[in-house]
Amino acid sequence: MCLFIIACLISLFSFSLSSCRQEVQKTNVAYVDFPRTIELKARVIPQDSILFRYPFRVHVQGDKVVVMDLHATEYFFHAFRYPDFQYLTSFGKRGDAPEEILSAENFRWNGQFLWTLDSNKSELTRFGFASSSDSLLSLEVVSLDEELLRALDFVQYDDSTFIIPDYSGDSRFCLVSRQGKLLRKVGNIPTTNEDALESARPALAQAWRSFIDYNPHNGILVAATQLGEVLEIYNLKDSTHIACIGPNGEPEFQISQGYGIPTGIMGFSDVQVTDTAIYVVFQGRAFKDIAQKARQGINLPDGGKYIYVFSLEAKPLRKYVLDHYVHGISVDEQKSIIIATDVNKDEPILEYSINCM
Repeated sequence: MCLFIIACLISLFSFSLSSCRQEVQKTNVAYVDFPRTIELKARVIPQDSILFRYPFRVHVQGDKVVVMDLHATEYFFHAFRYPDFQYLTSFGKRGDAPEEILSAENFRWNGQFLWTLDSNKSELTRFGFASSSDSLLSLEVVSLDEELLRALDFVQYDDSTFIIPDYSGDSRFCLVSRQGKLLRKVGNIPTTNEDALESARPALAQAWRSFIDYNPHNGILVAATQLGEVLEIYNLKDSTHIACIGPNGEPEFQISQGYGIPTGIMGFSDVQVTDTAIYVVFQGRAFKDIAQKARQGINLPDGGKYIYVFSLEAKPLRKYVLDHYVHGISVDEQKSIIIATDVNKDEPILEYSINCM
């Protein structure tokens, strides 16, 4: 059964396998605007016990919520009770020793367990709550295959397989076993830049760095570009792939000494696939404007003040205009709220009430 699932996933990314013969259906669509624009005002959630330096990601699971501090000095992760945000514990100690973390990129819930990604150590670590539910213990460490380039995001496809973006430029994703072994590289960067595809694939892959999310209930995998304005939607159940391109187009970059230097805009900051829709944080600020303000001694707010909502078929539904600049989001459609993080404020945890219809 596991091999069949992996074979079908590989087929989705244009590989023909005898066990899964359905051809992938690729579609490119463009959007210009949203039929509804809604302004939202946040409720600031007071936090007295934790000093965040850069609260980058937030994920809710049941009665727990964890916030990841990207630039943490001591602990990368902080757990709270949900929805009252009573502090529970901090974990993921920063350091080079065993069971410590050098750099946290993201984390994912899997039931009552939680996986974290350390890009510098090239490790995935599984944590679980102690019986008292007020602390987390490291239960498993998975070293990633040396063939994988620096892993900057991940999702868990099932109990035996992870999906990790490929930054070699040779493919779009890497399928990785529960033991950290590279199973297969699949897919392609959906670019029209033929020159970069031919002669500068690593720089192209850097420019196309994407934040990803996967919902196992509907089989939707989404990749949102950090530069430019491209949202890729892969339906792993019906073998469709939609590249949804906004007004700012593909990521723009110049090549310098083998590296991709961004020249267009800052694009998406975070993405979440719910059971009914796709939510993405969008920035849209041009690098030339950022540089101009910097020369004037002006530090612009970090993050995006827009949340775009699409259907699972890439149809634009609505645009939320926020009163804060945010990076990470966690959408609770049942409660009609979005928890967000604002790295610019001393009290960085926000709650937005939304209309999910």
